[in-house]
Amino acid sequence: MKKLLYIVGLLLAAILALGFDQPAVHVEPTDSVGPRPLEKQTETAVVRDYLQAWRSMSAALEQNRANLLDPDFIGAAKEKLAGTIRDQAKLGIHTRYRDTAHDIQLVFYSPEGLSIQLVDRVDYSVQILDGEAVVTTQEVRAHYVAVLTPTEVRWKVRVFQAEPE
Repeated sequence: MKKLLYIVGLLLAAILALGFDQPAVHVEPTDSVGPRPLEKQTETAVVRDYLQAWRSMSAALEQNRANLLDPDFIGAAKEKLAGTIRDQAKLGIHTRYRDTAHDIQLVFYSPEGLSIQLVDRVDYSVQILDGEAVVTTQEVRAHYVAVLTPTEVRWKVRVFQAEPE
C-alpha cells in the first residue's frame, strides 16, 4: 500500500510540475477578424495548434532536429527555422526557449478559410548552450506575427516573424 501511495504521489508531483511549465495565455476577444466569421471551435484549434508550434520549435532548437518542426510548421516558417537549426549545429551550439506568457490577438481570417493571421506579444527566456554549458541567458518580450494554414487535422504555422517591440 505504501508503494502505491508513493507512486501516486510521484505522479501527482510530475503532473503539477508539468502544469507549471505551461505559459500564461491570454486571447483577445475576436469580435471581427475579417469578412468570414470565426467560430469558437476554430479559434480554440488555432490557439491550441499555435501554442503547440512553440513547443515543437523549442524542442527542435534545443535538440538541433529540424524534423521536430514537421507536425506544426510548413513553408517559409519551417524553412527559416530549419536553416537556424542547421546553422546552430554547424557552430556546435543549441538554443533553449521557454515561453512564459502569450497575449494573442486573432486579426484576420481569410474569406475562403485557408489562413488566419494572429499577433502575439510573447514573453520568453532564451539560453544559448555550448554542449551543456550555458553561454548566455536573455529574457525577451517580442511581438510575433504568424499566419496559420489548415491541413487535414490541424493548423500549421506558415509565416512566423518577430517584429520590433
